Amino acid sequence: MVRRRKKVRTQRGTRTYGRGCAKRGRGSGERAGTGLSGGHKQKWSYILRHMPDHFGKHGFKRPSSVREEIEAINVGELDERLDELSQSGIAKREGEKFVVDVRKLGFRKVLGGGRVTHPLEVIAEKFSESARRKLDEAGGKAVSG
Repeated sequence: MVRRRKKVRTQRGTRTYGRGCAKRGRGSGERAGTGLSGGHKQKWSYILRHMPDHFGKHGFKRPSSVREEIEAINVGELDERLDELSQSGIAKREGEKFVVDVRKLGFRKVLGGGRVTHPLEVIAEKFSESARRKLDEAGGKAVSG
């Protein structure tokens, strides 16, 4: 039968409690450091069991030179700013439709956020599916170019 006093009782009652000298039982050095310090040396079985992915390389990060940032605008924003765009000459009225070339604004893609209340003919490089659908429902169209 093992007779061992609990760790909590350290330094209660007797002077050293198996630490040899009173000074040696104090501090985190006695416990091999705090937290995960020395994880490659001690505490290895804990790390293997509870944190198997803690060490080593994982995944891949694309270089920023390869990454492509596409400037995009929502159809709802185009619809809201229609007066402003027509005054500046970017949007032109042709019959009942407004023709907007978003490339002149510096955008490459049109997204489907917001509501479209006017028939718009939008010219851009790319369109999302929802943007195409909303433009068609409002009586306009999406022109890739």
